[in-house]
Amino acid sequence: MAKAKTVYSCTECGGQTPKWQGQCPSCMAWNTLVESIVEPAGNQQNRYASLAQSAGLQKLADVEALEVARHPTGIQEFDRVLGGGLVPGGVVLIGGDPGIGKSTLLLQTLCHVGHARKAIYVSGEESAQQIAMRAKRLGLDAGPVELLAEISLEKILATLQQHKPEVAVIDSIQTLYSESLQSAPGSVAQVRECSAQLTRYAKQFDVTIILVGHVTKEGALAGPRVLEHIVDTVLYFEGDQNSSFRLVRAFKNRFGAVNELGVFAMTEKGLREVSNPSALFLSHHAEQVSGSCITVTQEGTRPLLVEVQALVDEAHAPNPKRLCVGLEQNRLAMLLAVLHRHAGVACFDQDVFINAVGGVRISEPAVDLAVLLAIVSSLKNKPLDNKLIVFGEVGLAGEVRPVQRGQERLREAAKLGFKQAIVPKSNLPKQAIEGLTVQGVERLEQALTLLRNG
Repeated sequence: MAKAKTVYSCTECGGQTPKWQGQCPSCMAWNTLVESIVEPAGNQQNRYASLAQSAGLQKLADVEALEVARHPTGIQEFDRVLGGGLVPGGVVLIGGDPGIGKSTLLLQTLCHVGHARKAIYVSGEESAQQIAMRAKRLGLDAGPVELLAEISLEKILATLQQHKPEVAVIDSIQTLYSESLQSAPGSVAQVRECSAQLTRYAKQFDVTIILVGHVTKEGALAGPRVLEHIVDTVLYFEGDQNSSFRLVRAFKNRFGAVNELGVFAMTEKGLREVSNPSALFLSHHAEQVSGSCITVTQEGTRPLLVEVQALVDEAHAPNPKRLCVGLEQNRLAMLLAVLHRHAGVACFDQDVFINAVGGVRISEPAVDLAVLLAIVSSLKNKPLDNKLIVFGEVGLAGEVRPVQRGQERLREAAKLGFKQAIVPKSNLPKQAIEGLTVQGVERLEQALTLLRNG
């Protein structure tokens, strides 16, 4: 009888090698190679043939496209980020720093959802008593929510199949382990296997599963990158430990728009929704100050008003400083070159500091014009009108380019009481907006002329 062919597989990365080694040649981990039997090619062909017969191959034109049903969570800001609510069979991954409020948000969500749908909270980090104490401290009606303190994947899946919940929270995926693998919980192989098994269960039984993920020192989700590819939605919970405000961003969403933003405030009674997030990012000065300009940035489908502050001061070192907080550093250097070349305003002997108020991060180029006007305001020590709104992308040739959703940005500014706006000429509204005077510019020089005349 022929000897069965064996191969050695790494329990950390899944790499294979024909001979045993102390160190995996793929991920360089030690003592992770485990012997396994390779199925003969003939058996594989027979197995593939039987699987192909049972596979449900069908034409795309014959598939009925149905609208995906959504179940509201009872928290509007969370629904906005999710794309309208929870989707049956959807898998959501939410990550964030320790203590940022992930478990609090999900416990509040389950207490709302549990009144209409069966919900289970699976905790691998806290005991049932700790979760009950948190719910009591937050004043939540947690009666309908069922708890399970367990880290064994097999026991969790058995419990889910027995009780058949519609929504399940797994806190956290890094604490689970599968008995089929010998590696420790939190390893690459365990996270990948547990997330794949839970995703398969969610798709098979139309159960919404929310996974909580840890983050690394760099702020990325811990574990294999495939974890973000397996799930349907990836959310990041952000916030400064010194601030009570929390931001939830969607970086991937198969059922909605990405880059959506939800804003919360951490209180003694848990996370509270912020109905007017623009107020967070605007300073309330008693009088007009130089170096401050209000702009409108777009976070998904939501326009947000943000104050951009600039400080230009004489440099006392051979190399002037260029520092950005909340904006891209390299783009500031480019904008300063455009300002010098096309507007004749030189800052080569000045330190330039840019700050986006409220800790918000701005990545879109629509704030270019506001940054430049704030720099000129600080350099000339001439305050801008505190009822002025500015947005527009500035090109290397000094032109002011239009931005997306310009009409929505203007309407949001008018709703908050702004009276004047300087925008790209292509973003001029076709119909007048009540209470808002809009001036369009095509070049940077025109915007600076409006400031001098104003």
